[in-house]
Amino acid sequence: MSDVWIVVLAVAAFTMVFKAAGPVFLGRRRLPTRAQSVVDLVAPVMLTALVVTQAVGGDEEIVADARIPGVAAAAIAIWRGAPIVVAMFVAALVTALVRLVA
Repeated sequence: MSDVWIVVLAVAAFTMVFKAAGPVFLGRRRLPTRAQSVVDLVAPVMLTALVVTQAVGGDEEIVADARIPGVAAAAIAIWRGAPIVVAMFVAALVTALVRLVA
């Protein structure tokens, strides 16, 4: 077994233990209000970071192309109350139209 596979298996095991730690140690107890507000914000912040990284990230540089108007259009759609699937469609449509025009 190569060193790479040992690292992959070790990281996988650590990830499973880490994910199981919350339910195992907390059980049915409620988190304090402040801690719960932080936990509630983790998923949206991670999703935002992923979208921004994919939209403007390049090979060690910032890339400004047709994806930025698409992401902006999706953000406006979500702000106006559109479902996520509709916002994704709007982003793809706007990005395609900008690429077609450019």
